[in-house]
Amino acid sequence: MLGSFGDPDEMMHGIDKLQENNIKIYDVYTPMPIHGIEAKLGVKRSRLDIAAFCFGITGTITMLSFVYWATVIDWPINIGGKPHFPLADFIPITFELTILFCAFGLVGSYYASTHLFPGRAPRVMDFRATDDRFIIAIDAKENAEHVKIDNLLKEAGALEVKYNERKYVSYE
Repeated sequence: MLGSFGDPDEMMHGIDKLQENNIKIYDVYTPMPIHGIEAKLGVKRSRLDIAAFCFGITGTITMLSFVYWATVIDWPINIGGKPHFPLADFIPITFELTILFCAFGLVGSYYASTHLFPGRAPRVMDFRATDDRFIIAIDAKENAEHVKIDNLLKEAGALEVKYNERKYVSYE
């Protein structure tokens, strides 16, 4: 079931009404970010910062390992008695590789977590959610009280409430 709202405040009121009646919300789709909606829906904190750290430290270790192997083990050159592994000389390129690994790793993580791989058609509940509508999606199989949900959404200010038989509407 999809409840379509024209105003974000009305949508937030609709979320409150549904939660007061113990109706589980599947997801909410909005054309813009709305402050505080994650807490209201109980969305877990993102672990993106942990992934970024792991990708960055992988880049740092990769670069320092390669430079150590190249300058100390594979091709040691004595230049004026300087050490084979002067760490300060390799800080800029190590930083660059850390950022590169972090950026590519996070882009890959984004595609993997959202299932938006290149060439795959995006799944959209309602096309107007990317334009001017605020959509509350409710799993109709989990919540059998369709008339009650319909009335609650309309009381909250829903412009339209519809039952979608397919799980997703595709661009195709």
